[in-house]
Amino acid sequence: MKLKSKIHFYSSILFAVLLILMNVSIYLLFSRLSINSQLEQTEAQGITTAENLLESAGDISVAALLRAYVPVDGMVRIVGQETNGKPNRINSTVTSLTELSLSKQKVTYSSNKRIFVLKHEGKSYASSSVPVIWSNGEVVNVQLTESLNPTIEHLKVLRMVLIVVTLIALVPAVLSSRVLAKLIMRPISAMTVTMKDIKRSGTFQRLEQDGGSKDELYEMGETFNDMIELLESNFDKQKRFISDASHELKTPLTVIESYAHLLMRRGKERPELIDESLHAIHSEAVRMKEMTEQLLMLAKHNEEWNIVMKNIDLRELAIESAKAITRAYGREVAVEAPNERIITVTDENKLKQLLFIFLDNARKYSEHPVAIIVAASENEQIIAVKDRGIGIPQEDLPKVFDRFYRVDEARTRKGGGAGLGLSLAKEIADAIGARLTLESVQGVGTTVTITLTATTDE
Repeated sequence: MKLKSKIHFYSSILFAVLLILMNVSIYLLFSRLSINSQLEQTEAQGITTAENLLESAGDISVAALLRAYVPVDGMVRIVGQETNGKPNRINSTVTSLTELSLSKQKVTYSSNKRIFVLKHEGKSYASSSVPVIWSNGEVVNVQLTESLNPTIEHLKVLRMVLIVVTLIALVPAVLSSRVLAKLIMRPISAMTVTMKDIKRSGTFQRLEQDGGSKDELYEMGETFNDMIELLESNFDKQKRFISDASHELKTPLTVIESYAHLLMRRGKERPELIDESLHAIHSEAVRMKEMTEQLLMLAKHNEEWNIVMKNIDLRELAIESAKAITRAYGREVAVEAPNERIITVTDENKLKQLLFIFLDNARKYSEHPVAIIVAASENEQIIAVKDRGIGIPQEDLPKVFDRFYRVDEARTRKGGGAGLGLSLAKEIADAIGARLTLESVQGVGTTVTITLTATTDE
């Protein structure tokens, strides 16, 4: 059974059960109130009859008195108390013409006032028993019995009305449950159709949200759109990774293959080719490894980078980075920073990786010392890398963060990298919420500035 049919079926059953329970409760409550009202009325009438009988006792015969107070559909009876196993002399019963069978009802004396429902020959009666002291000093019961048939007939009418109302009300209940099922299933059906379209066409699509109500179904649609956006982003990254890898790895692999063939053909005859070939193969392998690592990093989504934000000292980070470059490459790196600590919140490892990318570029394209500049204002903190190298032409500045872009004079395959470093730097900066600014004058040098928001993790 489809979910839509289940919602329709179960909601219809629920509405029907609730409606039936409500109407049954109404009937039972009204029935009890009606019976109780009739019993109270019979009790009051019994007390009044007993008082009237006492006023006229002794002047008129008991039978004549009872005939004057017999109900239209019922019976009035005086029952005396037995004395030493003998019945009281005062015992008399009078019934209406429609209830003659009540005279056959067993005579029962009660010393207490009673009000109850009497069952006789399949009929129901309201009966009251009132003990009184008769004119001769004897204690007797004045028992009044009235038919409950009018009340029962009214209850039958009410029962029929409630049954008809229930059946009529079930029609809109079933129809409304069908409408409810459609409303609930609309975004789910739209999601299913969208997924089928994505599967058939191979293109990512999103649900159209009306935004009228911010309920759970709307949130589900928004979550679906977010998931599609994430899938599309990852798919684009994967597609771009495959394209980039196939494009950029082709050259080093061709070089390695060419030198390997050269060694196989002439390596034994010309030993001097061995060193040249091994050096070329090693160089291309190292470059291919670095490029593959950068491509894999770029292929990751930002959420997969495990960003850990914490308080760090920019001044201390700059000094450590400068020492690391000096130890690794023997290049002098100066640090220009205030004496006090400059605290900010960022990912230390990612910021250090970002700094190393710019320091490595500065080392490659400048023979002069490189400087790291650290400064802070009320709202921002900056850490910049400045070199006095060959610089970048102004027309190339907007493109240097594009993948595989190389400035002709500086980013050659021999002296430069794969053209992925600055692209990776841009991705890292976006991931940690930093802003990159690049200023360069050809023949003078280049300055790359990393700007961070001045916040601390309390």
